[in-house]
Amino acid sequence: MLQLDAERLAELEAGGWRAYYDRSWPRVLKLMVQLNQEQFQIPFPLSVVAAVHIARASIIWAPVDNKPAEVRRHLERYYRVARRWSTFAFSPARAAELEIGYWIEHRRLSGKPDKGPLVDAMTALHAELFGLPLDRARESAEWRVRANNTVDLITSGTSANPEADWQSLEDDLRSCYRSVNRELSRTPSLR
Repeated sequence: MLQLDAERLAELEAGGWRAYYDRSWPRVLKLMVQLNQEQFQIPFPLSVVAAVHIARASIIWAPVDNKPAEVRRHLERYYRVARRWSTFAFSPARAAELEIGYWIEHRRLSGKPDKGPLVDAMTALHAELFGLPLDRARESAEWRVRANNTVDLITSGTSANPEADWQSLEDDLRSCYRSVNRELSRTPSLR
């Protein structure tokens, strides 16, 4: 039965989010190489190829006036490599579409109280990536949206303690991956 390393993935992903918002693209790339190797078991040097695609998607997405079609192409290329090496059975095209949908909702709902559409978008992405029914992917999505809310506090300059909030964000991501692990272990035949 597949088990994700919730501690390590949360650490890498939180670091990746921080690097993204700091616009530290070399650090984003480095962390994504590690994440690719650990989450999707992508071997070197293909882990670098995949990291370049996700980093390019992030760089293109960063400006408000971005190019969604180009972002989508890089996300699909990224997910094609990830699918090839992982034990997951997701559709790369569908995962890319859901990923950009999540990015769109996060940006659209930043600072707004109702995060329902963001939770729905993340639930759909987790269901696709991890092969879970929607109802069993919702808890992990809710934890990830909590992390999104925290990053919004930090990046908007309204956080009273950014360092503590970065740690809180990592804790939420850890809870997200633990939830995925619980759901994967409930029905090993899903994989």
